[in-house]
Amino acid sequence: MKKYNWPIIPDVLPMLIIFTVLTVIVSFFWGIRVALFPLTLVFFTLYFFRNPTRKIMAQNNEIVSPADGVILAVEEVEEKIYLNRSAIKVSIFLSIFNVHVNRVPVAGVIDYLNYHPGKFIPAFKSHASHLNERNYVGIRCENNTNWAVLVVQITGFIARRIVCWVKVGERLGQGDLLGMIKFGSCTELYLPVDSTVLVEKGQKVRGGETIIGRFMQ
Repeated sequence: MKKYNWPIIPDVLPMLIIFTVLTVIVSFFWGIRVALFPLTLVFFTLYFFRNPTRKIMAQNNEIVSPADGVILAVEEVEEKIYLNRSAIKVSIFLSIFNVHVNRVPVAGVIDYLNYHPGKFIPAFKSHASHLNERNYVGIRCENNTNWAVLVVQITGFIARRIVCWVKVGERLGQGDLLGMIKFGSCTELYLPVDSTVLVEKGQKVRGGETIIGRFMQ
């Protein structure tokens, strides 16, 4: 996994170079006022690809949020991709202004990866998780191998690229970077149905810090 400790995700460098060069060219030929538009793109790009430091304070049986954003829904479903059982699905919507890196909700081993191509309808729509491009990441917990969670990265109307930095068999700590979804998206977290959920619809969450739920001991 790419263990980024920088305040800005390095994936931004090609885009940042393009916008910076464009700003210089526009400024040279048309003046600084006209160059304010590409300069704004430079600052927005830096803002979007930010990677703030997060303090992971969860207990062994606690599950942290894999993303920043707002809880769209908390519902019981049948999860047939990885957990293969009844589960609680927590859907998190990320606007373009949220931090877009995804984090590992529990310490453990990457047990499952599966990328699925799809459409690009708005991520806040309830059927987006079934139709949009998405990436499934199953994680088997380090503290108890009977515990597992599934994280789903889902693109949206603006988001057009899912990035996943992990591979099957890799061991990660809670709160480590998992990947990111570029420009507005949705992240889903599936927990065992007997877990205790500590968030509700409409609540704002922070990746790596907000406790989403607890496994039953």
